[in-house]
Amino acid sequence: MKITCPREGLQTACQLVSAAVAARTTKPILSNVKATAADDGLTLVAFDTEVGIRYELRGIQVSKAGEAILAVNQLTQILRESQDPDVSIDANDDGAKVKVGTSRFEMPGYPVNEFPDLPAFDDGGRYHEVSAGELRKMIRRTSFAADKKDSTRFALSGVLWEAEGKIARLVATDSKRLAVCEGNATLHGPAETTKGSHLVPAKTMTLLERNLTDDGELVRVALRPNEAMFQTERAMIYTRLVEGRYPPYRDIIAQTRKQANLKINLPVESFLSRVRQAAIMTDDESKRVDLTFSSGKVIMKARGAETGSSEVVMTLPEYEGAEVNIAFDPQYVTEFLRALEGEPSVLLEMCDGSKPALFQCGETYRYLVMPLAG
Repeated sequence: MKITCPREGLQTACQLVSAAVAARTTKPILSNVKATAADDGLTLVAFDTEVGIRYELRGIQVSKAGEAILAVNQLTQILRESQDPDVSIDANDDGAKVKVGTSRFEMPGYPVNEFPDLPAFDDGGRYHEVSAGELRKMIRRTSFAADKKDSTRFALSGVLWEAEGKIARLVATDSKRLAVCEGNATLHGPAETTKGSHLVPAKTMTLLERNLTDDGELVRVALRPNEAMFQTERAMIYTRLVEGRYPPYRDIIAQTRKQANLKINLPVESFLSRVRQAAIMTDDESKRVDLTFSSGKVIMKARGAETGSSEVVMTLPEYEGAEVNIAFDPQYVTEFLRALEGEPSVLLEMCDGSKPALFQCGETYRYLVMPLAG
């Protein structure tokens, strides 16, 4: 193949697909991308056998149609370090020649037929459509809560997808916190006859979010027994699902709400700022902020063996309830508050400092967090 295309457009495409490039693999070819040039487009495919993406770049000049394997990491660095507007690539199984301005680069090649095929989008007659803006918000409000440390709890490392009629729902938990977010969706095809757990890997969620650039675009979502596919205007993302049984999150939230006898309305920006201030004096041994709610205010305290101590006060004019104490890992609170994206306030429902606390934003977003023991 032989092409000339805008450098910035190709750089963006390489960055988007690189998340699906295999970092460690016994098949060196999977550390690259497959490029196909035809008509006025270039299609890049990355696939680590678990997660894959097919991305289409339009508006390029194709002098010779064809396929080739490109070293995406080196190519991305070349594009990033150059200031010239266009890049030319002449590639085949033997290698690739890249020209950017007065610079020339040569990279080794691989036989194209050794690159595994990425399945085409297959809705099986049933799929959901969700707006990109809605879906991006749902991902940002949940995926941070998925388990990133304990490799023995495979199910918790994924984000649970559920689709019921006009509602799509994402759920994530690491057993110490739980995030649930719902959004509007349109069902095409017959309703699902059996309840299945569609656990999408966190890596796929990151890749999908990066490809949601136009809020008004409709994203097609096909959930299958062992795999899922996501189709945007330019990209198709494929993933195998995580295996395992997911916790009964509905029961957990229902039990927490049943026990809660205090409801406290919190201003998001001010609360986030005060928690971060208090957390300055935490250290690796004392990752906690103690909160005391009393009439008209909340006092936040933190202390580290070597860092010192902090006391931060935030007024709560609307709260006139009894005094109650609770302690949180500040990271669990700040990550949640940063995901609220301009929401003015959030409702905290709690019982006492020994039971889970539930943050609720509107009717579509709930975040449950376990308190730290006194």
